[in-house]
Amino acid sequence: MLNPRDKSALNTGVSTLSKSLIKSTAVVGSMTMISRVLGFIRDIVIARFFGAGEGTDAFFVAFKIPNFMRRLFAEGAFLQAFVPVLSEYKENKPTEALKELIEKTAGTLATVLFFITLLGVVGAPILIYMFAPGFDATDSRHDLAVEMLRLTFPYLFFISLTAMAGGVLNTYGKFAIPAITPVFLNLSFLVAVFWLSPMLDRPVMALAWSVLLAGIVQLAFQFPYLAKLGLIPRLKFDREHAGVKKIMNLMLPALFGVSVTQINLLLDTLLASFLVTGSVSWLYFSDRLVEFPLGIFGIALATVVLPKLSKSHISGKHDEFSASLDSGLRFVVLLAVPAAAGLFFLAQPMLTTLFQYDAFTTSDVEMASLSLMAYAVGLPAFILVKVLVPGFTSRQDMKTPVRIGVIAVVSNMLMSVVLVFFLQHAGLALATSLAAFVNASLLFRALIKQRVYSPQAGWGAFVLKVMLANLAVSIIYFYDFSPLQWYEWGAFDRALNLSSEILAVLVLYVVSLLALGIRPRHVLLKG
Repeated sequence: MLNPRDKSALNTGVSTLSKSLIKSTAVVGSMTMISRVLGFIRDIVIARFFGAGEGTDAFFVAFKIPNFMRRLFAEGAFLQAFVPVLSEYKENKPTEALKELIEKTAGTLATVLFFITLLGVVGAPILIYMFAPGFDATDSRHDLAVEMLRLTFPYLFFISLTAMAGGVLNTYGKFAIPAITPVFLNLSFLVAVFWLSPMLDRPVMALAWSVLLAGIVQLAFQFPYLAKLGLIPRLKFDREHAGVKKIMNLMLPALFGVSVTQINLLLDTLLASFLVTGSVSWLYFSDRLVEFPLGIFGIALATVVLPKLSKSHISGKHDEFSASLDSGLRFVVLLAVPAAAGLFFLAQPMLTTLFQYDAFTTSDVEMASLSLMAYAVGLPAFILVKVLVPGFTSRQDMKTPVRIGVIAVVSNMLMSVVLVFFLQHAGLALATSLAAFVNASLLFRALIKQRVYSPQAGWGAFVLKVMLANLAVSIIYFYDFSPLQWYEWGAFDRALNLSSEILAVLVLYVVSLLALGIRPRHVLLKG
């Protein structure tokens, strides 16, 4: 038992950590929101110029392959292994040892990435066959996707090194710079569509060139901020360095465990390549809308929580570790549930307002809305996984998420094969959502079983009040306009009505929470 003085010290420390967590998450979330808004503008432009056809199907496959590997290797397994080891060196080792770790990790990573990139460019036809087997040799999408992949695959090299630089900056509390960096990808797309595409024989190829350019720009953007910390690395290959070996050993099992959602989304693309033309694009546009709250809430929370959990674990502050997880989970319930409901009930209005112009038809909206509603069901689970996985990786436990990840992927495969026959592309999205709930529930149970997380008091009342607030908001959804009206309105009327409806939802949700007694202290960390 803690004496009163120890309890007071613990509460003070946890309160400080809580404020830091909220501030850092707000910074990352706001920077991410800027990037996501630009991403929406990017997707609106792509939909308007290229629609949902053979060209966009080919590009989305060619972009998804390096993007998937980025999330699997760079932002997934590598960062989950690198940040805890970096935090350990930062807390317990001299500065020279820390710099040596960064230099040798960067050199080893760059060498491995170079050869992976070379193999990817040479073996582009094989990769297209593996990731989109529905694009057979007689399909015009196949040759176009191969040509695009040879331009987009080197993006993996640059963006993985960018992710490493971001990991260093996050460990030093510089969250804003890595969070704003993806803006350059969206800007690159816009420049390519408006400036480069009119100059090409096949305008859609401009999208592939924009990906390559964005990778170079994003890496270069990080350099000045690393220089301010005195941590720009000189690349040194040394796989025998103790820290590098530790990162590699942690990475191997994490390759699968921390990127289950991405594997499931990639499986959606693979199976969708066998469906009617446009299926890959419908899944892409609906996934992009889901990525908005996932990036603002889920990735922002995970980005901030991982280094804080690593520091608490290294310092032996187990109560602080558990309290950080508890606060993160409360934020998920508070924010993810209304976000999921909004995406589900406003699927058609959102897709119509954002994309239904020129080449993107009303039929495309109707088909994409089905997969968006299916993905929306799983949004709380997607975000839960982002917050729960650092509960293991911060303690350098990679095996548990891997074991659970295998179960989730197998579940997704089985459900996808069954549901695709009944619901086509929407069945693939629904299977991914259901598999995310399997993943999240098993991760949560494992944390409880390992006794590293103990739920704080008041969870039952908190969840009930959040659900009642969402039930109150449902009044607005059921009063929504008919789809026909949205199609007939112009862009201004669509944007005005959608903005008004979302604002009304937000106001009513906040008012309902306050009326039910929910206050900021209910999601803050407690000792």
